[in-house]
Amino acid sequence: MPVSLLVITIDRLPAWIVPAYGATWVAMPALDRLAARGVVFDGLLATSADPRDAARSLFGGLAALPGGMAAVVTDDAAVTECLAGGEVTVVSPAPPRQAGDEQDTNLGRLFAAAQATLAAGRQGVVWCHASSLGHAWDAPDEFREAYLDPEDPPPPPGAAVPDLAVTAATDPDLVTGLRHVFAGQLTLLDRCLGRLVAAAGDGCTILFAGLRGMPLGLHGHVGPRPAPPFGELVRLPAVLVDASGRMAGQRFGGLVVPADLGATVAAALGIKPAAAARPWDGHDLGELFATWSAPGRDRVITATAEGVAVTTPGWRLVMPSATADGATRPMLFAQPDDCFELCDVANRSAAVCDELRALAAAAHQDPAAWTKPLSAAAVAPA
Repeated sequence: MPVSLLVITIDRLPAWIVPAYGATWVAMPALDRLAARGVVFDGLLATSADPRDAARSLFGGLAALPGGMAAVVTDDAAVTECLAGGEVTVVSPAPPRQAGDEQDTNLGRLFAAAQATLAAGRQGVVWCHASSLGHAWDAPDEFREAYLDPEDPPPPPGAAVPDLAVTAATDPDLVTGLRHVFAGQLTLLDRCLGRLVAAAGDGCTILFAGLRGMPLGLHGHVGPRPAPPFGELVRLPAVLVDASGRMAGQRFGGLVVPADLGATVAAALGIKPAAAARPWDGHDLGELFATWSAPGRDRVITATAEGVAVTTPGWRLVMPSATADGATRPMLFAQPDDCFELCDVANRSAAVCDELRALAAAAHQDPAAWTKPLSAAAVAPA
């Protein structure tokens, strides 16, 4: 059976460190080629910090697939709960240890199993999901050393994913070294991705997407511990390749959530998406491939145990959870100019901050936070 849909989802992959999103110092040529074949979504945002929520959103529309048509190859069985009736292959991740060659890495073994599933040809839909970026940075030395300049200190040894608080006293070379190790892991991922996409051949729809990001030192921490919903955690990469080549090499800047991509992919397979009952349910973006335009959202709300973020086309407000003494302070960042969220302008844009803060305060209890009319200033700066 020729594959009609190939989905690759990656947990713990923030958009900002992917070259298609501006990190030109990271080598991911296979993903760059994929982006040249499809449309890059600049405004994909998670609505929670649980990757299972994003997985359910992406695959919710595929519940109508005939039994046995889909296969899942994953190193995290928890994500498969959203796709009943499919063939599931779990490739258990090994404990953190640096591998001698790429075939022995967690990513190498996972993607090899996905290639075998493609070669068997029993399903028309194949989903490969990787969670190992949050468990082991096990790429061989050649991948890490590719990012070293002659004057750089050696990268931190070992394959354990760091758990590092970043303060004014932290050695910046250590943070840079950890990012270099992570970049080596992404180049390994890219090698695996290239082989899998080549095995799928032409004529199928391909979706590559992150399910959750990870702090890499922009806001006080490196590692996968729970964190407030800054962009490094909730802004996700996504590339969608249409089977017939429409929108190749284009970008879509509108705000979208994983459920929107799920509805779009389902429609591409001829599955009529269910009517959106809630504001965060998916909307088919298929007209993007017919008219080169589609309506984006005017906001996305991300609600986690560590805080709430409200993103509009022109702003992102981050409201961390209350501290031990009950205090909290909203932070406001201009978008897309301050994509790293380093310049808090809450004091200078108090009216916008107050408006978005009210939505953040209601987010956990009131669905109307997604639909309450916004002022023009809160949608985009004048």
